[in-house]
Amino acid sequence: MSRTILDVHILQTVPPSNINRDDTGSPKSAVYGGVRRSRVSSQAWKKATRNAFDLLLDPSELGVRTKKVVDALTERIIAREESLTPEEVWPMAAEIIQAATGAKIEASSRKTASKGNAKGDAAEEAAEAQAPQSSYLLFLSARQLDGLAELAIEGIAKKAEPKVFVKGPGVKARAKQTAATRHSVDIALFGRMVADTTDINVDAAAQVAHALSVHPVDMETDYFTAVDDQNSDAESGAGMIGTIDFNSATLYRYAAVDVDLLTKNLDAGLTDGERTGEPVRRAVEAFVEAFALSMPTGKLNTFGNQTLPDAVIVKLRSARPISFVGAFENPVAQDTTDGHVRAACHALAEHIPAVEDAFGAPADHTWIVRVGKQTQDLAPLGDQVNLRELVTKVGEAVADRLGKRG
Repeated sequence: MSRTILDVHILQTVPPSNINRDDTGSPKSAVYGGVRRSRVSSQAWKKATRNAFDLLLDPSELGVRTKKVVDALTERIIAREESLTPEEVWPMAAEIIQAATGAKIEASSRKTASKGNAKGDAAEEAAEAQAPQSSYLLFLSARQLDGLAELAIEGIAKKAEPKVFVKGPGVKARAKQTAATRHSVDIALFGRMVADTTDINVDAAAQVAHALSVHPVDMETDYFTAVDDQNSDAESGAGMIGTIDFNSATLYRYAAVDVDLLTKNLDAGLTDGERTGEPVRRAVEAFVEAFALSMPTGKLNTFGNQTLPDAVIVKLRSARPISFVGAFENPVAQDTTDGHVRAACHALAEHIPAVEDAFGAPADHTWIVRVGKQTQDLAPLGDQVNLRELVTKVGEAVADRLGKRG
């Protein structure tokens, strides 16, 4: 059976930086090909990609992943019923969330402080109540929260006890159905796991690999000091001394999108004709652009490592996804003044056709965004485009495939 798969391969050089730290504060690393490489976890780049969606997609197409899901639902309820207070809404919102997801909702142990009083006397701190929270992160789409808000308002309007209302005829089933349908783009791409109600889990349509350097790396340490601005000329020495570990690397980044699963996730629970391939096209375009341009934010202000990729290769396939990280199992040469990008491009240019020929797995189409002479070895592999053209052409190709299949 023919499939629709998108593979995204990126080479990106990052200068001295620490964009993804381990538990000791050092840049993450891994051994590959027998040598230590720089590594950026898939979770870090998925979060950066999700953050980039905020600039590319309408809020209604996105979700929120939080323990403060009762707060999120309460905001939507009060936006519709302005006469209600948060304290009035929380009990019903908590029961609706629990009915929809099965997650345990508990009173928050955290307190906030309010200061001051109406008479302007000295500020006093008083503990304020907090909304209940789920015991773990819940990922719900904006449309799912809107649907749950409507259900909660129905219960509040009946002046029903929350626990009694959710036990009413069909209420729990409606809550679960709301949470299981109308998935957002980020849920459809990256999936959702709900430990207490596995039948509303969502399989991720996107796979994101840990980024690896194409060469060995050495860890380095920056020793820094900070001077007290109020020191006089007679006062010497630093007000603060510290160290930060860092490295620099040319990274191979890889992600794959199962467009068929993405379509299924976005269409989940919707009636015929309610949704077309247009949302899938937008989701694919947003993912390609966001993944290419995003950057994890670890120590970003310290190092200012705001680079863009040296090359982006996108392949449209009719079979399984294929990573070409094997091109760098033998790390690229170190004893050269040409840097790593040229050698990495040469390795990819040799490895890609070799793999595709050996396994009879050519791509249906290949697009390449590349920068400068260092990447010229990649030119014969596909159609050369700029990023805007890449995003548009990939979206059109996916929409065309889905249209023909329908």
